Amino acid sequence: MERTTLVIWRGLAALMVIVVLALGGLAVTAGAVGGSVSSLVASSAGATEKVTASDAAEARGPAASPTAAPRQQAPSQQNGVIDARSASKVAGPAVVTVVNTVAQSGTGGGRFGLGGQPQQALGSGVIIDTQGHIVTNQHVVANQQSLSVIFADGKQVSATLVGADAYTDLAVIKVDGSVPAVVQFGDSDKLEPGQPVVAIGTALGDFKNTVTVGVVSALHRQLDDGSTSTRDLIQTDAAINHGNSGGPLLDLNGNVIGINTAVVRSSGLGGDVAEGLGFAIPSNTVKSVTAELLKSGSIQHPFIGITYQAITPQVAADNNLARQQGVYVSDVSPDSPAAHAGIQPNSIITRVDGVTLGNDTKSSIPAILAKHKVGDSIKVSVLAPGTTTEKEVTIVLAARPNGQ
Repeated sequence: MERTTLVIWRGLAALMVIVVLALGGLAVTAGAVGGSVSSLVASSAGATEKVTASDAAEARGPAASPTAAPRQQAPSQQNGVIDARSASKVAGPAVVTVVNTVAQSGTGGGRFGLGGQPQQALGSGVIIDTQGHIVTNQHVVANQQSLSVIFADGKQVSATLVGADAYTDLAVIKVDGSVPAVVQFGDSDKLEPGQPVVAIGTALGDFKNTVTVGVVSALHRQLDDGSTSTRDLIQTDAAINHGNSGGPLLDLNGNVIGINTAVVRSSGLGGDVAEGLGFAIPSNTVKSVTAELLKSGSIQHPFIGITYQAITPQVAADNNLARQQGVYVSDVSPDSPAAHAGIQPNSIITRVDGVTLGNDTKSSIPAILAKHKVGDSIKVSVLAPGTTTEKEVTIVLAARPNGQ
């Protein structure tokens, strides 16, 4: 009996050990699972929240190189879509609808085909300071008889034109009294293709403060639509429509990195119908032009007086040109600086102001002229029609006539 009892007690003791070990294993497993869940929550939160320097250092661990470039914070997303709420909250109150009662019948035209009722043209704008100055497109305020703006809260007030520049398609108008908000400008030189952007404007002239999202599709784009402000543009696929003219293109922090100015819908009569081809004036251009408009109300742009096209292998072959690089001059304006310097139609210009002309924006004639002012003298290397020898001439820059 005693022997049987001893066996039973030993069996119970062994069973208790097994139970204790099992419970301990479950506790360890539960701790590991709990840790995984916590890590996942922190990771998810990290995608939408700022990470401090100490947090980042702990996350990297001791193996991280101290010279490694810091990672850029991932764009904020909600259900796989770019989260534009922050940009909208920051900049949205500063976006206005611009109402232009035009001096002549019609809707005012423009690259967006501005919407609105007859005798009115509707566009967008953005408040840039507490004095009530608003940036918009020149084509939004063209032929204006009177101007007014509608704030994001629906309040409408009269506005006056401070200055406009058709060449860059920018204008500044002003309202009196307090304003609901102002925007900050970002650095458009730091933009990269693929970067998320947000557009806000009065779509179709009816849907005020419409927010759309997209990316920077490309930089330094040029449109060949016969307009003056068609060079060095930001291309975006953020949805913009009639009435978005003059509205801001923003980064995810709500900084203005461009002013929306044009959209391409079709390649021409019977051509492909395009979507997601919007264009904006870079913010650095907007800042410099706006500063000049606030100072003097107008801008004088340097002018040579030629019509030209960049030389490509096809252009060179079609016109039997002696050079494969530069620009081919198709026309010279009478009484222009180029005409006074002896430049003729069918000439080739290879260098301007010491810069060899290329196919990139920085080595283009507009970019070179932008570094000069009216009255400056520049050196231009030219091949006269039918010759293969370059000749250097001096051109004195004049003021660009209106509409050219």
